[in-house]
Amino acid sequence: MFVIIQAHEYQKYAAVLDQMFRLRKKVFADTLGWDVPVIGPYERDSYDSLSPAYLVWCNDSRTRLYGGMRLMPTTGPTLLYDVFRETFPAAADLIAPGIWEGTRMCIDEEAIARDFPNIDAGRAFSMMLLALCECALDHGIHTMISNYEPYLKRVYKRAGAEVEELGRADSYGKYPVCCGAFEVSDRVLRKMRAALGLTLPLYVRHVPARSVVTQFLEMAA
Repeated sequence: MFVIIQAHEYQKYAAVLDQMFRLRKKVFADTLGWDVPVIGPYERDSYDSLSPAYLVWCNDSRTRLYGGMRLMPTTGPTLLYDVFRETFPAAADLIAPGIWEGTRMCIDEEAIARDFPNIDAGRAFSMMLLALCECALDHGIHTMISNYEPYLKRVYKRAGAEVEELGRADSYGKYPVCCGAFEVSDRVLRKMRAALGLTLPLYVRHVPARSVVTQFLEMAA
């Protein structure tokens, strides 16, 4: 299942988040060699201390992680402005309540191969993108912003995602870093589902059976 984890749910999904930070170290520090903060077996940075939301792919019992990414509103601190400011034109205003930043997207290829042998890494990545589109659309987000290396544009195209490259810059690593704006709309969602041959949603927002207020009133009665 694909779920969004907000700050008040961190404890509920503690095992999944633990696996996510371990996976981030394995992918970004150990495999890709990025210069990212590593604390023991985890990759965490200062933005993880700002109560971001995390979109994760996990099993129904919330004990096994298959993939995840971090989501942050552009109305607050973001990697985009703090670190990758040179990747988009100065005239571009990418700060708005309906524009969010997606970072640290990664999948656990070994776990996916073990539990979903018919899903290769490319399709798994595409499924994460589709779930992100569904989640963003459900929460009133109209644009996702992300920095990426040029080769990933092929992956986005395969997933049916529509990204507009706003700019790119060197000096961040071995390859240029691009800044892209991903459209979030019903039209794009239909296109992505068609590209993957899927009709049912991957992400479904959790709606409590009773509100917190109702539960409080029942306890006070």
